[in-house]
Amino acid sequence: MAQIGKDIDLAKSFLEQGQLVGIPTETVYGLAGNALNPESVALIFETKNRPAFDPLILHTSSMDRVSDFVTEFPEKLLTLAEYVWPGPLTLLLPRKSIVPDLVTSGLDRVAVRVPKHPLTLALLETLDFPLAAPSANPFGYISPTSPAHVNAQLGEKIPYILDGGPCEVGLESTIVGMEGAEIVIYRLGGLEIAEIEKLVGPVKIKDHSSSNPQAPGLLESHYSPRKPFVLGNLKDLIGEHLEKKTDFAVLSFSDYYAEVSTGNQIALSPNKNLHEAAKNLFAAMRKLDEGKADLILAELLPEEGLGRAINDRLKRAAVK
Repeated sequence: MAQIGKDIDLAKSFLEQGQLVGIPTETVYGLAGNALNPESVALIFETKNRPAFDPLILHTSSMDRVSDFVTEFPEKLLTLAEYVWPGPLTLLLPRKSIVPDLVTSGLDRVAVRVPKHPLTLALLETLDFPLAAPSANPFGYISPTSPAHVNAQLGEKIPYILDGGPCEVGLESTIVGMEGAEIVIYRLGGLEIAEIEKLVGPVKIKDHSSSNPQAPGLLESHYSPRKPFVLGNLKDLIGEHLEKKTDFAVLSFSDYYAEVSTGNQIALSPNKNLHEAAKNLFAAMRKLDEGKADLILAELLPEEGLGRAINDRLKRAAVK
């Protein structure tokens, strides 16, 4: 298994050798490699078993360094970056030729962000290259929000995981770009739409696509447990599966159900706090997936604030 620790110099050494390292961010843990080294980038795809048509996100330490690998920075996107970075925002920007085609899946824009985690920012500041870092899990599975999650899934394939504790946000970054003069949200995430619209006005929200995505993390089936994951009205679903005598688990927003054993249910936020629910989502899905139940029953959250991004993940987890 991988070594877990807080040694930035050791993480840097592995990355400079072309190896991969698990890194913490405020959103989820990333599987990081030298974004300007095609061999390291190829190793990311191989380690995750990720299809090459699904592009990666570049992580760097500051807005000033973004100019090293993009050709322009539209004013509205610059406004967002100045307000949010470091934070859960990824921007799609026209790329320079220094960025390998494999990173962008041959597209003419590269996804860039400055993550908000002191350990990873300190690591990035020591490197003379950005890091490509998709979530540190096998492709399509639940995203990791702790070092233990990374080690359980990829620990035999990577030498080191930088331990930054549990992730603060728990949902991937919101991906934003422009089409003409219009601001477009390509992936809902840890930055709320309302925050974006306060800064740059109305936005267009794109549906995720099932193939050839324009940005990272947009495949229709994604973030999925190994077990069947069923969305609907929980009272009805519980009644139906009790009649069938199915061995099921329950993932709810805030309620607990007397007819379901305590060990087979998780409420994401008993206080109905969407930020708490987002933080707990992936860890809860993973815990139920590792339990003894044969399937997981879940419900959608209120379609407001971070609830929209959480529902996006739940819907894609349910696609088979």
